[in-house]
Formats: sequence, structure tokens, C-alpha cells
Amino acid sequence: MTLSKQEISSQNYFLKNQQVLHDDIEEQVMQLFASSSQSISIEEEIDQLIDSYSQDFLSTFDANTRIDLNYLLESFSDSQIPVEPVNVETYLKSLGNNVVAHSIHTSSPRFIGHMTSALPSFVRPLAKLMTAMNQNAVKIETAKSLSFCEREALAMLHRQIYNFPDNFYTQHIQNNLSTLGILVSGGTVANITALWCARNASLGEKDEFLGIEKEGLAAALDFYGYKGAVIIGSELMHFSFDKAADLMGIGTQSLIRIPTDNNNRVNIQALHETVKECRAQNLLIIAIVGVAGTTDSGGVDSLFDIAEIAQEANVHFHVDAAWGGPLIFSEQHRHKLAGIERADSVTIDGHKQLYLPMGIGMLFLRDPYIATAIEKQASYTMRKGSFDLGKRALEGSRPGMALFLHAGLNLLGLKGYEFLIDEGIRKTQYMADRICSMPEFELLAQPDTNLLLYRYIPEPLRELVINKQLSKTDNQLINNFNECLQKTQRQIGHTFISRTTKSNTNLGQEIPVIALRAVIANPLTKEKDIDEVLNEQIQIAAKLSMSSFSSNM
Repeated sequence: MTLSKQEISSQNYFLKNQQVLHDDIEEQVMQLFASSSQSISIEEEIDQLIDSYSQDFLSTFDANTRIDLNYLLESFSDSQIPVEPVNVETYLKSLGNNVVAHSIHTSSPRFIGHMTSALPSFVRPLAKLMTAMNQNAVKIETAKSLSFCEREALAMLHRQIYNFPDNFYTQHIQNNLSTLGILVSGGTVANITALWCARNASLGEKDEFLGIEKEGLAAALDFYGYKGAVIIGSELMHFSFDKAADLMGIGTQSLIRIPTDNNNRVNIQALHETVKECRAQNLLIIAIVGVAGTTDSGGVDSLFDIAEIAQEANVHFHVDAAWGGPLIFSEQHRHKLAGIERADSVTIDGHKQLYLPMGIGMLFLRDPYIATAIEKQASYTMRKGSFDLGKRALEGSRPGMALFLHAGLNLLGLKGYEFLIDEGIRKTQYMADRICSMPEFELLAQPDTNLLLYRYIPEPLRELVINKQLSKTDNQLINNFNECLQKTQRQIGHTFISRTTKSNTNLGQEIPVIALRAVIANPLTKEKDIDEVLNEQIQIAAKLSMSSFSSNM
């Protein structure tokens, strides 16, 4: 079939337009990658716009906006990728209007409900440097100097926990056969990695058995003569341990949770008895977990007593100090962590009280060689004998977050972190004292660290609370009231307190108590901000009708 001149002309026009479009897209894409003066100009424009968004965001006092969630759902309902590149300025303005404008102001001094706070000013420019370098921290070939920088930063914190002699750190800090610490994406991965090390070390290669790594859990337990495996810790253990039990194949029912006392600390006698029972039943205890700063209340277990039990039973002792670990910087409060230096492994979360961005969890190991139990190699990466950090870690790729850790330890230093820890606990005690002096509130536990649990008591029930005469129905009414109070405060957005549910003993029965949960970690939070949070709760409570809560029961 022969094309007419008109058809040929039309086809050529189409092909020419296609080529022009292709060339235009190529130019736009290459501008985003090229290191030319033109692309630098684009980057400068982006920087100016983002700096403006950042400053507006950081200077906002309210904790939240009142935007309805349904509006946000509708704003992000497009499942189609744009065919052609969107104009950078257009996209960033959309981002500013729809994402930045309605993000939670975690740096607000009146956002005191979660373990997230303001960041020091050096973090933002360092984030740009880290992104520009784009190092993959698991491999020496993609993170040459950063690998040694990371090991140095981890050794600094290891020394703060364990305080071994100088020659120990001289031997291990940059020894590729040693692992003092592992930097991961968060506390959850750190806890999982700790139990992974403990499990593999206790079920390793022996005689004709090739080890759990090669033969699996069932074969390992059978070879060593165990009827099963368990992890033991407080009932307030973080839910990351449920994930660990699931991933390691022992099941969450093998995660044994020991009751806690009124101060949210594990019952040492019950723990001791449970360990004895597990050994009598021929169960492998993978680890005993101590908590240094429970997520819901900040309570710190008696780590020294747990260490005694673990040592007597010859069991791996892990401390989840994701929240409370930085108390090691405080001369005034470090005694609360007595016994942490006897732990076989310790988790600390950098984004909590080390004031670093999200994505910096750390695991510290007493034995520099225990991580060889989880070591993996590959011919194309993480070769045996190399300095590759990923060969003794879970993640296969990881950004250079060690830059922030190294900077924080140097730019804040021991005394800087001590100041931050001491101030957080001092202001928490201020809040506890204010709550105790106000008839509207009930303090539910004296704070161990800088987390605080309390609740609002409606006026008709205050006398019953004082005289400890609350019925189960009364308590449920208070629970409903506090849940509504917290939700209303969150929706208004000026201030923010989170909530949790605790168990309390009343008239010989365990009853659930909905508690308001304050986290006083933000250095920008002042006493006047704490007063503002409490005063707003009183104002909100005055507008809530008690009768509506009674009718719903």
C-alpha cells in the first residue's frame, strides 16, 4: 500500500513533533541531574522556596491544623503518574499547600504528646550534605570514610554505656573483626537485631550440627534438646518484641510478659520465678529484656536485679533503652540505669533523646564478636574480611545517617546532652507538681524520666477519687471523658497530649484506665507552655457535658 504525499507529510510532522517532545523532556530531565550553572540555579530556586516553607513551619506555635482528614484524603487521590515532568515550582507550591501546611508541628513547644521534638539547627544543613553525598553506609565501596566515622561515633556511645579501659577501644574501634555497635533505621530494628544475635549465638554450630542459620529453628532446638524457645520481659515491653518473636519463628505466644508494679517496673520476684519455670520446662530463653524508659510511661526496670537473674541463668540480657538510654549522660539521673553496663546488648534511639532526625536506631554489644553469629557475605558486596558494615546487620542499603550522630556527639558533647536530659526531667517534675496542686487532675504515677501519666477528673467524681471509692462504672465514665477530652484538644490543634491505657487495681479488680500522656523532651518547651496545655484541658472539659457520657454507658 502506497502512502499519499499528504499522509507522508502528516506522518513526518507527527514524528518531528515526537522528536521535539523527546528532546524537551531530555533537556528537562538532564537539568535535574547535571552539575552545570543552570542546574545550580534551579537548585537555588528550590532552596529559597524550601527555606521559606521550613521557616514558616518551624515558627508555628500551634501543634496541628484543624484540617479535616477527609479533605486530605481527597487531596491525595490521584493514582496516575504525570506523563511529562511537572514544573518544579508548580510542584513545590502544591507540596507546600497540601503537605507542609498540614503536617504535625513536632517542634512546637506545646506538642508534648509523643517522643518527637525540635531538632538542633545543624541537622538541616547536614541533611543537605548527606543527600548530596548519597553514601550507602553498608558497603565500604559506597561509604569509604563514612564507615570509619560511623564506627567512631558508635564507639563513643559504647564507651559511655560500658566504660571499658582505653586498650579495649584501641583494639576494637576500627577492627573489622569487631562490632561495638550497629546503626539501623530505628529502635525496632535494633531490638530485632539484638535478639537475632542472641538466638544465633545460643544455637550455633556444634559437632555435626551446622547451626540455626543453616539448619533452621526446629532442627536447632531438637539438636540442643530444647522443647521450645521464649523471650521474657516486662508486660510493658515495646511491641517491636512481638515483631521479633514473629520473625524468629517462635510465635508471639512465646513472648512471656511479666506483670509490673505501680511504678511501671517489672516484678523482679515474678521474673525470677518465670525464669526458673522455663528452665525446668527445658525451654531455651533467647533473652531476658529489661526496659529503660517504657514507651507509655517512661518507667525504668531495676536493671541491676535483672542482670543478676540473667547472669545466674546464663541468659542473654538485653536492655531496650530506646527512650531512657541517654540518661547515661546525666550525673544526676544516671543511677536510674544502674546495671545497664552489665547488659549483653543495649538499644538506643537517636531520634528520641539524642535529638537527631528519624532513622537512627543503635544497637550496642558488650561482646565485640557476638555479631559474627549473624554475619552474611556476598561475592558482589559485603565480602568476608572487609570493613563493610552491612555484613553484620539486617538492612541491605542504608543512608549515611551516621553524619548526624557524629555531629550531635561533637556539637552538643557530654555536658550539652546532660543539660538536655536534666532539663527535660526537671520540667516533667514541674508538670507533676502542677497536676498535684490542681483539683481537676489526678497524677497516675510519679515520673521516672520525662514521661508523665495523669487524667482529668470531672467535678462530681473528685471526692470519690480522693476517698478511693470509684466504682467500675465511675471509672468508665472518667475514661470516656478523658478520651473525648484528648480527641477534642488534638482537633483544636493549639496544644497536644497523647493518651494510653493502663491497668489499675481497684476494689481487688484490674480495671483499664485511660491516661493522658505527656512527653517533656522538647528543649523549647517552657513552664508557660505546660501551663497552657493544662489550662486548655480545663477549658475544654468545662464545655463537655457529663450527661452525654453517662447516657452512652
